[in-house]
Amino acid sequence: MFELFSKKNGNLKDDVLSGVTVALLLVPEAIAFSFIAGVNPMVGLWSAVFVGFITAAFGGRPGMICGATGAIAIVAAQAFTLGKKAGLDAIKQGTDMAGLTPDDLGLQYLVAALLFAGAFQITIGLFKLGRFIRLIPHPVMMGFVNGLAIVIALGQLLFFKSEVSFDDSGNMVSTWLSPESIGIMVALIALTMSIIVLLPRVTKAVPPTLVAIIAVFGVTMFLDGSRDIKDILVMLTGKAEIDSSLPGFTNLSAVPWGEQSFYIAIIPISLTIALVGLIESLLTLQLIDEITETRGQGNRECVAQGAANIMSGMFGGMGGCATIGQSLINMKNGGRGRTSGMVGAITLLLLIMFGADIIMSIPVAALVGVMFMIVISTFEWSTFKTIGKVANSELLVILAVTLVTVFLHNLALAVLVGVILSALVFAWESSKHVTVTLLTDEPEERVYGVSGMIYFGSVHEFSEKFQAKSDVKNIVIDFEEARICDLSGLEAVNALGNRYENAGKHLRVRHLSADCRRMLKKAGTLVNIEVLPDDPNYSVARLRSDDSKIIGS
Repeated sequence: MFELFSKKNGNLKDDVLSGVTVALLLVPEAIAFSFIAGVNPMVGLWSAVFVGFITAAFGGRPGMICGATGAIAIVAAQAFTLGKKAGLDAIKQGTDMAGLTPDDLGLQYLVAALLFAGAFQITIGLFKLGRFIRLIPHPVMMGFVNGLAIVIALGQLLFFKSEVSFDDSGNMVSTWLSPESIGIMVALIALTMSIIVLLPRVTKAVPPTLVAIIAVFGVTMFLDGSRDIKDILVMLTGKAEIDSSLPGFTNLSAVPWGEQSFYIAIIPISLTIALVGLIESLLTLQLIDEITETRGQGNRECVAQGAANIMSGMFGGMGGCATIGQSLINMKNGGRGRTSGMVGAITLLLLIMFGADIIMSIPVAALVGVMFMIVISTFEWSTFKTIGKVANSELLVILAVTLVTVFLHNLALAVLVGVILSALVFAWESSKHVTVTLLTDEPEERVYGVSGMIYFGSVHEFSEKFQAKSDVKNIVIDFEEARICDLSGLEAVNALGNRYENAGKHLRVRHLSADCRRMLKKAGTLVNIEVLPDDPNYSVARLRSDDSKIIGS
């Protein structure tokens, strides 16, 4: 997946140029994600500014780009809808809204959800729970990036539409561009991708992505039928301009802080925002760690992202997290330091305040071409090479995570499904690997050697290996190559002792690990089993200087 990336260290020039490029890429996505959340496009744009700058300056992964994302927008829409519905209900009941519209109340509910979500993320970081991301298996990672790549690719289809609306059932109704306009778009997209691929072979002095955007911008000046951000803004919102004024503090006076039902409704949404944002960010952090061959700080990223979402909400944003597409483009362009993300956020701020005309004129085809390059870079093409070479269960996990990501657009759920499937597969497979070997067979005594993990998934397999009634009088079970992992394993050994006692036999165990002995002692239930003392501890043998004799101690 990383063939397109070079393992070079960043410098100030690369960071600045890459940051400017990233700022241009953040614009259309922030507008589109605002539309998904049901809020004004300025909400998404300011989110990208606040979240992008704070995480770049204080986060745990230099070079990672954060901003408004589709994963957060989908969950944020739930909070906005909840508040909007409360506003509509208040109007129906004749309640004084103090001049607020249902959309205003929806935004206040969204901001309240962000404040709680940010607090959750900070708490997770302070308690160092970000390390749990390491428990995500590699097949889940592969399914995650594959699904995300497909979602990014499908999201670009929106820019081939001439009109987007929703029917009474909430389903999207859209109209495709004319064949001629689609042909022009495809040609410009191909030009963008060609420049990005070929320019580095000529020179690496400037980011190929930025050059491609500028070149396509020049070409579109002489073409009829080409589209720019203004067309997309009109299509999504009906407006042809953006508000360039600075945002103020969000007024949360209409939020029912004293009602228990409000917390019951909003806390689950906030927790989902927090988890979705951290999962996407920490997985992106791991990907960038592989690209740069360095290691980021997951817990620090959790705290920074929480603070960023709180600040974003206080100024009327909709929050955000790491954007894997822009992060990979930043890596490709040599943006390795914190400066790249900070420059990206500051450039976006300047574009909003002073460069609205520039934003409106950015060619959509150039941005779509860049995003398609992101898709190519993101997708784990080695997935196809694993077919027939790894277990079918691993392929099932990859496919399941990919499908959940693509069809439900819920990254947290996709990762959760993948982890659960992986755990079940592991439990099933490891339960088959409990073996019992007869080490000593004498008329009065037999010694069995056990290997494998004795836990809830393997206790049945373990118990079936012993036949108390037909066994000899004295039995020793050697656990030198086995481990009792949980209460189920403990009870299985205890039940085995009862079986031998009822059969009039004497069962002893030996070579239990230290943690197993502590578990047995703490449980205090193995009344029918004698635990033999371990073998004496010997120090490592050493040779005399003349090598004539081995001396023990």
